[in-house]
Amino acid sequence: MTPETKASLSAFGVLAFGGIAYGLTGSIYSSAEAQVLVTALSSSGLYLGSAMVGGSGTILALMLTLVGLVKRVDEDFDAPIYKRIARVSFLSTLSLIGSVALLLVLTMPVGEFDKLPPQWYPTLYRVLLAFMVGISALMVGTVVLLYQTVVTLIANITPTEDV
Repeated sequence: MTPETKASLSAFGVLAFGGIAYGLTGSIYSSAEAQVLVTALSSSGLYLGSAMVGGSGTILALMLTLVGLVKRVDEDFDAPIYKRIARVSFLSTLSLIGSVALLLVLTMPVGEFDKLPPQWYPTLYRVLLAFMVGISALMVGTVVLLYQTVVTLIANITPTEDV
């Protein structure tokens, strides 16, 4: 199985888990219940978004270091390893952008809006949950692909060691 396939399967696993979590919350019967769920998602989403911004920025910085390491070691690294590093950097950038967008959405004082129609809260809950699950899946896929890249680099640098 290719590293990209492993990363995709990991991301789909998180998406499936998010779908199960949504199903377990059940139907939202009133806007009052939905407003409570939106408030709960907002507080946890702020922590999640902040952690993902920090993690994504760190991964991007480490990718620059990794490219320098690969160049310095000067082993026979072929184009796929550089493409994988570029893919990890791209996914990390998407995670960073998605996390910042999530943080911006969560800064709206939704509970303070009195004139919103009642059906707006269930929709907002679904959108926020989908957003949070989506960027979580993206980050998990990124980290799994990063792990596979590191394992490949270690195997190329020390071919006698089993990783």
